[in-house]
Amino acid sequence: MNIKTSPVVLRSSAPAFNLQQFYARYGILAALIALCIFLSFSNQYFMSWGNWADILRQTSINGILAIGMTFVVLTAGIDLSVGAILAIAGMVSAWMIAGDGAHGLTASLLAGLGVGALLGAVNGLLVARLSVPPFVATLGMLSAARGLTYIYNDGMPVSDLPDDFLAIGAGHVWQVPVPILIFAAVIAISWFVLRYTVYGRYIYAVGGNPKSARTSGISTRKVLFAVYVVSGLLAALAGILLAARTTAALPQAGVSYELDAIAAVVIGGTSLSGGTGSLGGTVVGALLIGVINNGLNLLGVSSYYQQVIKGVIIVGAVLLDASRKKQ
Repeated sequence: MNIKTSPVVLRSSAPAFNLQQFYARYGILAALIALCIFLSFSNQYFMSWGNWADILRQTSINGILAIGMTFVVLTAGIDLSVGAILAIAGMVSAWMIAGDGAHGLTASLLAGLGVGALLGAVNGLLVARLSVPPFVATLGMLSAARGLTYIYNDGMPVSDLPDDFLAIGAGHVWQVPVPILIFAAVIAISWFVLRYTVYGRYIYAVGGNPKSARTSGISTRKVLFAVYVVSGLLAALAGILLAARTTAALPQAGVSYELDAIAAVVIGGTSLSGGTGSLGGTVVGALLIGVINNGLNLLGVSSYYQQVIKGVIIVGAVLLDASRKKQ
């Protein structure tokens, strides 16, 4: 008696939903959307274009700082000097165009950006060539650059800036504020560099495993040097935007800005251990901080409480990074 057996067909089931992976990849974006929904019901002006233009304009400063910080943190470094570099670069650029023997707009912009790149290069030399820990090197630069800012103009602000300089911070192109357009351009260029260039792959390699990177022929010193130059350059750009937006370059500008930048980077998923993270996450993290600041202002929360909330966010971001590494 012949018994015919039908072949067993194995069907691949759809992959199960992984909550941890979803949380790790989209958790920060979901938090931003949920916060926006809550604030839209809490205040009728939150979703207006005027309010969002203010949010994006404010976020552009911290966002540019955070992008530069992302380059550094991806190599397992840190840059505590970005707030001080922001201040001195804005001061130099404003003085060049409004001080004695005023120069043109192009010269003033190049001077400010050059100062930022130079101070970033000093950080890079200390970290890459002299093996000074990034925390120590940039902490020293924070103090030195802040002191130089006060020395530069005897502790006085630089005001009476010309209209072409102020247009950088307060101008519009097709009803879109110029700082938002500059922020978008920085995002696009940095995203392309990190995703599609050899230099971007080197940054991830150095941050992930510097010994393996050296074995593969990557000049880790050059990569480390370059990321601090990028951070200083973008901090200078943020300083110019801030001076143009506030109509004056203040020596006390940028105090504690490095904390917001670091918070945006870590909240966005970039690991403080290096080698892991994305620019998109940093941008979302910066937007989340900007929305929180704006929402607290709309709700009438005191600035003192805002500082406490920011501190909690930073600590929470570090704990979140630690939990990611354990997973």
